[in-house]
Amino acid sequence: MAVSRLGAVFRAVWLGVVLASSAACAAPSPASDLALLDALTWGATPTSFAALRALGREAWLAAQLRPGTPAALPAAVQSQIAAGQPQGELFDRVAALDAQAKAANALPDPDAKKAAQSAYQGALNDALRRAASTTILRALYAPDQIRERMAWFWFNRFNVHQGKANLRALVGDYLDGAIRPHALGRFRDLLAATLEHPAMLRYLDNAENAAGRINENYARELMELHTLGVGGGYTQHDVEELARILTGAGIELRPENPKLKPERQGDLVRRGLFLFNPARHDYGDKVLLGHALQGRGYSEIEQALDLLSRHPATARNLSRAMAGYLMGRPPSEALVDRLAGVFTRTDGEIAAVLDALAHAPEFTAGLGTGFKDPMRYVLSAVRLAYDDRVVLNTGPVQGWLNRLGEGLFNRSTPDGYPLDAAAWNGPGQLTTRFEIARQIGGGPAGLFKATTPDAVEEPAFPLLQNALYFGALGATLAEPTRAALGRAISPQDWNTLFLSSPDFMH
Repeated sequence: MAVSRLGAVFRAVWLGVVLASSAACAAPSPASDLALLDALTWGATPTSFAALRALGREAWLAAQLRPGTPAALPAAVQSQIAAGQPQGELFDRVAALDAQAKAANALPDPDAKKAAQSAYQGALNDALRRAASTTILRALYAPDQIRERMAWFWFNRFNVHQGKANLRALVGDYLDGAIRPHALGRFRDLLAATLEHPAMLRYLDNAENAAGRINENYARELMELHTLGVGGGYTQHDVEELARILTGAGIELRPENPKLKPERQGDLVRRGLFLFNPARHDYGDKVLLGHALQGRGYSEIEQALDLLSRHPATARNLSRAMAGYLMGRPPSEALVDRLAGVFTRTDGEIAAVLDALAHAPEFTAGLGTGFKDPMRYVLSAVRLAYDDRVVLNTGPVQGWLNRLGEGLFNRSTPDGYPLDAAAWNGPGQLTTRFEIARQIGGGPAGLFKATTPDAVEEPAFPLLQNALYFGALGATLAEPTRAALGRAISPQDWNTLFLSSPDFMH
């Protein structure tokens, strides 16, 4: 079918389907296993659907929400990740890159300096590509899918941008070391892990925050975005006091400790690249959210995190965000109240909040009504098309996400990408999705061409009319979509129409 004719069918499908689809979305639908799976993971596949059916919904949920250590990745995935993993500890890698940058900048010859600086930028870009590839591979194939969905949610909420300073070398470790291990755990632990990571300290400038040279950037976002939320009851004075509390929390690339007065040496805290330097800390007493904090050093930060993580506004703010993310639409205030109660009773146990959400009538009644953001759209399409066959090149996925405006680690502002439907369902977005649907549906699209020199693309074709489609998915499609698919004249045509249909985008 010519592209122009296929585009005309695409437009006709949307004109004919949107009204019917919207009516269906507005009405509560049964919470089928398929809809639950699609809502909580990066997309249903024949293998994941069979696993849920074999376990039963409750056992599957229990295993997903409290998986313990990260589940083993398929061997082919693990070997790809291992092959691209940087050698050595983060401290050593960053210190080496810093030394490389300094050496490049010190070269007197302009041509040599330019070449050395280019090599340094190339090293940062390689680190970023490895981080993006690992993130995509985990999202596509990790068995603990809810953990992966929430790892992306928390990264987006505690957003850092790869373009600042040396963050290209840090974002992978930030996601893998600070966020993913706590994505289903206690929020207080997640908050502390992000606070101490050099990616956050560099991105929001707390590495520059010192007594006498206060920088409020991180303190403000810590309350406005990460915990209490806008209207959460804090004032500008609280921002100033929290910034004072956070003085001295920064980054140290030198192996030796800073020189300190004898009475302050016991206050030093060092973990990897993180350093709490007492010489840079404001030891005056503070008042945060009405609570007096004695100037004692790092313990002030711990006390502040306790106050912020256990504040009622934090419970409501995070409960609303988690529910909206997984429901694809704003939750009711009644549901937010119930989830916030669980958050408070469990001292911020994320898995407990998600468990309550998954069993909430409002959640099950609205399954399939949310609109997929680009990340979920692309990953769910690749997962459904190839199931557990492991892609050899994540470059096309990265390219599709960039084209759709949700590139990995590429949101420049601290608020992260918007996750509501209104941000992603405009005409331009839908046109681009149609083009990407045609690429995914028409053939391997570069996914099975290894990145090694002289690699030849392996034969592959997306199998969307698979066991899952004939066993469950096909029966859920709206009649206009069925009619459009019935007019397809080739498998590629059928795949494109299916992946660009309203049914698949919800």
